[in-house]
Amino acid sequence: MKRGIHVRTIVYGTVSALLFLILFLATFPIRKSDKPYNPRILVLGDSIFGQVRDETSVSALLSQLLGQEVYNGALGGTCFSRIDVEGRLAFTKDSLSFASISRAAALDDFGLQQATIVRESATEYFPEVIDDLEQTDFTGVDILLVQYGINDYHAGVPLENPHDPYDPYTFAGALRSGLSAWQEAYPNIRIVLLTSTYSWYEPTGETCEEKDEGGGILEDYVNMEIRVAEEMKVEVVDLYHDVYPHETWDDRKLYTADGLHPNEAGRRLLADIVASYLKQ
Repeated sequence: MKRGIHVRTIVYGTVSALLFLILFLATFPIRKSDKPYNPRILVLGDSIFGQVRDETSVSALLSQLLGQEVYNGALGGTCFSRIDVEGRLAFTKDSLSFASISRAAALDDFGLQQATIVRESATEYFPEVIDDLEQTDFTGVDILLVQYGINDYHAGVPLENPHDPYDPYTFAGALRSGLSAWQEAYPNIRIVLLTSTYSWYEPTGETCEEKDEGGGILEDYVNMEIRVAEEMKVEVVDLYHDVYPHETWDDRKLYTADGLHPNEAGRRLLADIVASYLKQ
């Protein structure tokens, strides 16, 4: 009789353990690993890489040169940092900044980005990119190429907060917080930063060596990015120094369409530089 009770106790205990396990998994799901999209190389950035999205885009050219799928997740007008200090995430593009996208990828939750509605021209592709990022299995990504900075510079974002090195409303703080999110959640991904390119501003006749919106000239941002990359032990490809010739004003026509965004020759040049670096 006691033996039968003992057997029933074991059975009940096993069933209870299984039910608890099922309930636990349902309540606290493990990181998804069955997502349908698995690019080997992922690009995050702004319009320097994101404006053109056809076969002449930097990402498409990289894919050809490297023989691997390269997904263009760059969103025009976005920054490393968040911009609207008073409104916090009320500014729609703050939810699409590198700091915010990195947090979403680390948490595997793009709910905030899915709820973001951007009513600007040349942003029609944004929803598709967010959908693709939500469906991406980041554990299968080999290389993350991170290309931002020009919009932080245009917005005059402070370079750094001496009291908070991870302040996402500063250039260096957003870069640090974004990089640390990726490093902690996906330690096997190779992260490569790509700095901003030299730029000319036709409406004012200034170059990026003269234009200062309050945070410094563009080279200040580039040098800060290189400094943070060394600090965070992340690779960096310098696309600012010694890439675009800029001895004369007309040099802007060699590799840019408008002084800022690369033309087809510029996109080929950038792809060649990045591909050559990755092949080393």
